[in-house]
Amino acid sequence: MAPEEVAARWRRSHGSNDARAEQPQRRPSLVDSAEEALHIWLAGGRYRQGDRLPPEHEVATMLGVSRGTLRSALRRLEERGEIVRRQGSGTFVGRSGVPAALGERLERLEPYSSLAERRGLTLVSVDLNIERRAVGAEVGEALGIAPIAQAIAVSRTIVANEAPVAVMFDVVHPKVSLPDDAQLRASLERGQMVLDVLIGLGVPVTYARTRVIPSLLNPRERAGKLLGVRRTTAVLELEELIYAGRDERVAYSRDLFAPGGLDVAVTRSLESTRPTPIANSRGSRNSRDAGARTRRP
Repeated sequence: MAPEEVAARWRRSHGSNDARAEQPQRRPSLVDSAEEALHIWLAGGRYRQGDRLPPEHEVATMLGVSRGTLRSALRRLEERGEIVRRQGSGTFVGRSGVPAALGERLERLEPYSSLAERRGLTLVSVDLNIERRAVGAEVGEALGIAPIAQAIAVSRTIVANEAPVAVMFDVVHPKVSLPDDAQLRASLERGQMVLDVLIGLGVPVTYARTRVIPSLLNPRERAGKLLGVRRTTAVLELEELIYAGRDERVAYSRDLFAPGGLDVAVTRSLESTRPTPIANSRGSRNSRDAGARTRRP
């Protein structure tokens, strides 16, 4: 193609883009802007599902809009289920408007066996070792017991669909009465987690504190051999302390995941105590009227 023809085509294309750019775009209405501001505010995480929101007149003042505009915006959020309005009671947060904080719903404490089941994976434990031993300084400090205290320690390799995905090490607080070794072994060999066992025993597990540790694993290490690592590889390590009741420490775990064994994603957002005002930024009639009033002698 001749250079002049290429240039002509470019000019025609460039000109059509300019024409499209010059077409007027619809300006968001006050209701549109109020709806967006409310959506972003709720997505920040300050309010949880079922929480009651401030009264309408307060929210309208925060946004800088009339209560009629606010009600129209709230009606849209209600249609999407992001809020629930109860006559005589107020406005409450509905379902979350953003994805879960962690991939695979890890923000909700649940056994990895449940995650695997949702993905259609079959888990089993191999190289399983169960022993009663002194917990040592690090685990003792985590569980709040003496380093010489005896507790059940469990180590094993987790295999999913015949591929090793994790090496796991757990220590259960000695105050927890576990099943006998044979029963515990049978549960773990078929892919259950220590958390499954605790829940099955009726331990009132409430939450866990998890530390994510990026690590390097080489093929000469035992864990590297168990996971089939062929060269020094970056892996994910999770250190977790499980609590029951208010603040009762019941189990400690340290898990090392092979590449691709666990995908953790975190969504972070700025927490805002109030929605972003929109009237002043849009030059609305309300703000213009307010400005006119302040300029009058």
